[in-house]
Amino acid sequence: MFREMRRKQQELPEEKVEQLLKNSEYGVLSTIGEDGYPYGVAVNYIYSDGAIYFHCANEGHKLDNIAYNNKVSICVIGYNKVIEDKFDTQYESVVIFGRAAVVQGEEKKRRVIEIGDRFCPAFMERCRELADKNFERFTIIKIEIEHSTGKGNS
Repeated sequence: MFREMRRKQQELPEEKVEQLLKNSEYGVLSTIGEDGYPYGVAVNYIYSDGAIYFHCANEGHKLDNIAYNNKVSICVIGYNKVIEDKFDTQYESVVIFGRAAVVQGEEKKRRVIEIGDRFCPAFMERCRELADKNFERFTIIKIEIEHSTGKGNS
């Protein structure tokens, strides 16, 4: 179902893939809409319990596309440096394929706290207050990973 990496010598080991997913701050989420067009948008995310989580508004392009087709891809770039004199690039990246779904209830609350802890650790008390006060004003999406490929040449 998923393609094998063409340049196997550049495939990153699973431990490095997990490290990149845990330490990177954003990825480009790709979805497909009813019109057949792809839609790519940068999202901050967390990697937790073997899945990707991100937050968004309760309505919009991402959610419309996920409702239409829950198959998604997200590309995370951990490192990128152009080597001008060699006309080359050093990089590390991960491409994930999976299925996206809205998270509800206690899991939603838990992931909100994890997202806050990842991106705003100095403001966790405020984060918890906002999460409680505005709980219904945002959505948490979970991407169950079906396949991932890490690639690099750094």
